[in-house]
Amino acid sequence: MDERTPSWGIEPVPDRLRVLGLVDSVLLWGNLSVSLLVIVAAAVLVPALSLKQALVAIVIGALAGNLLPGLAAMIGADARVPGMVLLRAPLGRRGSYVPTVVNVAQNLGWSTFELIVISTAAAALSKRAFGFEARWLWALAFGCVAIALALLGPIGFVRRYVRKFAVWAVLASLVYLTWWVLDKSNLHQFWHAGGEGGLSLGQGIDLVIGSIVSWTPLAADYTRFSRDRRAAFFGAGVGYFVPTLWCFGLGALLVLSRNVTDAAALPAAVAAGGIVSGFALLALTVDESDEAFADVYSTAVSIQNVLPDVSQRVLIVLVSATATVGAIVIDLRNYQTFLFLLGSVFVPLFGVLLADWLLAGGHYRQRDVFQGPAVRLEQLAAWFVGFGLYQWLSPQGPSWWTNLVDHLHPGHATWTASLPSFAAAFVLATAAGLLRPRENVTGAGRRSREPLARPR
Repeated sequence: MDERTPSWGIEPVPDRLRVLGLVDSVLLWGNLSVSLLVIVAAAVLVPALSLKQALVAIVIGALAGNLLPGLAAMIGADARVPGMVLLRAPLGRRGSYVPTVVNVAQNLGWSTFELIVISTAAAALSKRAFGFEARWLWALAFGCVAIALALLGPIGFVRRYVRKFAVWAVLASLVYLTWWVLDKSNLHQFWHAGGEGGLSLGQGIDLVIGSIVSWTPLAADYTRFSRDRRAAFFGAGVGYFVPTLWCFGLGALLVLSRNVTDAAALPAAVAAGGIVSGFALLALTVDESDEAFADVYSTAVSIQNVLPDVSQRVLIVLVSATATVGAIVIDLRNYQTFLFLLGSVFVPLFGVLLADWLLAGGHYRQRDVFQGPAVRLEQLAAWFVGFGLYQWLSPQGPSWWTNLVDHLHPGHATWTASLPSFAAAFVLATAAGLLRPRENVTGAGRRSREPLARPR
């Protein structure tokens, strides 16, 4: 594999392909964190919270949230396999299929949301410039762009797209949009105004964490190509952190300064700012294709954990087509619930992974991933308990689920549900690992070794 042959399956990445250094990683994750979808998410924080509370939620959520994908990126660089394949170590080969199904569903959801935001922004620009919207046409066009970028693969994407073009376009657009928002903001009034209610500070923190932690199961898909663990950790953790603060803060001020309370109306509000702001929004819209690339690519790689012999290129096309259809027929109404639900699933899951990795001495060998047992029920149980605790503290999800949880008298979170959920899963996974020595696990795995998949 090189920039011209981007596909690589679930086998550990060889040393010759571990070429992404610290600068590459910072640019990759920094570019992925600059997102119209993050700016849209800020519309949930304010005016429900005051600006002071929203900024506290953003800072705390970003600090806690970015640590998780940073550590996941480091573990991925250590093991050199995709994220869902990595979960074979703590959960077992077949046990990893459970989070794989969830991850495929969340990536499809993110892909769809990305294309919704992209097409909404593009439609706002085209209406202002040419007098027509045709959001469905823009969704279709950017769905094709996502396919093209995903087929480049991580190395080609960073070297041929991000470094040469995307990073400069998005930086220029962010600088201009920041000036534009601040120029129309009464910061003194915003700072002293109270929140309207409907969202607690803890829920705001969980929302920010949820928007970040969704990258945790994807991190290894890209950092398996990193030169070393340091580049992976700082590239993902630091590279994602600063733009996250920037975009969430920018989104909060944009909502307050333009009195926009509907998340889907944010792109149109920016487009109405004039020709220069329209160009800035255009640059951000094009850059949003980066997130669509990552979601489409990771969905395909995740599916290969279950179906390693299916062509990655075919999966990329199928996934992108599904997300494009979804972007045409649905809207953003359930976006807030979606973010909270993601946090309740993936925060405790990473607690299990981190505990198992530390018990392995901070290093996964190939046999830990590919020669373990089919299922490690005790680690799956630790994950489920963490998920259950999150939902008990702060029920999130579709109405049929929250109605079911209501029978357990939930809603006890006064600060945040993410940290207790993570801690519970981590402690239980650690206890389970100590009670079941790793030597017994790997020994059992040798009796039923799974053949390695070929690169696709």
